[in-house]
Amino acid sequence: MKCLSISQPFADLIILGKKTIELRSWNTSFRGEFLIHSPLKVRTEDSKRLKIGKKFVTGAIIGKAILYDVKQYNSIKEIKSDRKFHFASKKFQNKTFGFMLKNAKPFRIPIPWKGQLGFFEVKIPKTKIKNKEIVSEIIDEEYRYQWIGHH
Repeated sequence: MKCLSISQPFADLIILGKKTIELRSWNTSFRGEFLIHSPLKVRTEDSKRLKIGKKFVTGAIIGKAILYDVKQYNSIKEIKSDRKFHFASKKFQNKTFGFMLKNAKPFRIPIPWKGQLGFFEVKIPKTKIKNKEIVSEIIDEEYRYQWIGHH
């Protein structure tokens, strides 16, 4: 599956559904579901500016989203008009493409992973659990978690 490294606090804002445009200096023809990787480096200036004072998960895949379109920006004015969707600072530099995101979801358990530049391929190995009692306990725990989460 495709994966994209996005610095904190922006990765968290995406998986929480608050950030729906990811600014980039490059375009992509990719469309579809992808994993969101949070690299080791945290953008502390942006965290302070956005008043987010929590400890972030880093060095892991923390969720997923769907990239459904790419918007090309032709002026700084256009980028500024979408600020409530991308939360970028005033330093836009060469950011002329906005990856349009939807259906973002966080993972309850982050997957430790080393990031790369651009979209990169991730193959998460499937675990083969042979003990059926353990599988049953995991399914029961997941069911309880979902049931409690809805009340």
